Amino acid sequence: MLILGAIVVFVYMITWFIIAVVAKDNGLADIAWGLGFAVLAIAGWIHGANNQLYFVLLGMVLLWALRLAAYLYFRNRVRKTEDFRYRSWREDWGDNWVWITFWRVFMLQGFFMWVIALPIMLSANQSSATFNPWGIIGLALFLLGWLFETIADQQMLRFKSKVANKGKIITSGLWKYSRHPNYFGESLCWWGIYCFSLQFENTIWGIASPLVLTWLLTSVSGVPLLEKHYRDNLEFQDYARRTSVFFPWPPRK
Repeated sequence: MLILGAIVVFVYMITWFIIAVVAKDNGLADIAWGLGFAVLAIAGWIHGANNQLYFVLLGMVLLWALRLAAYLYFRNRVRKTEDFRYRSWREDWGDNWVWITFWRVFMLQGFFMWVIALPIMLSANQSSATFNPWGIIGLALFLLGWLFETIADQQMLRFKSKVANKGKIITSGLWKYSRHPNYFGESLCWWGIYCFSLQFENTIWGIASPLVLTWLLTSVSGVPLLEKHYRDNLEFQDYARRTSVFFPWPPRK
């Protein structure tokens, strides 16, 4: 399944790359990101995974992936412009933006997609699994993370939908306790998926999945890029001084 997964990811990301080039919107890579995991999970099922616990895992992945893709699609429709991160990169890359986009956006994301999907692919390789406490722990972490991420995203959408809030920083709801509660929820979802996969044999190596995802969110493409975008915003700097960057925590006075 690991080799099949790599082939699926490669073809899938090339397809989205072509769509993004035609649309001149590299922000479509974000929508492709979530849906890609759903495609891999379904590929695992078609590959032959027929254990009941795999169907639960499949449901978890679909719930996470479809919600994220729907949210990003709706957000992009409201914004009507390419995400500032991709727009900035396109301007920096100049005439070579097409090929740099292919490697640095779609192929790189495809590689990380394959790594983060390890618990799914490793579980799909198993013909049997035994329900144990890891299943309860995994489900609990996943549901908590999914609710956290969903609520945080909806709070942000409502905040930005009000004209009076244009240019302002959200500091209420879950955003009062974390500057990036949506990223925290996403990380928790994948720790849950990994823990759930431990009910299958030989899936312990899938721990690379939540470790890499959490690293990407906190140190590479998530928190750092957004924090850099607001580095000259005095309101955000005051908010950052009082609020935990990732893990939810009561605000400092």
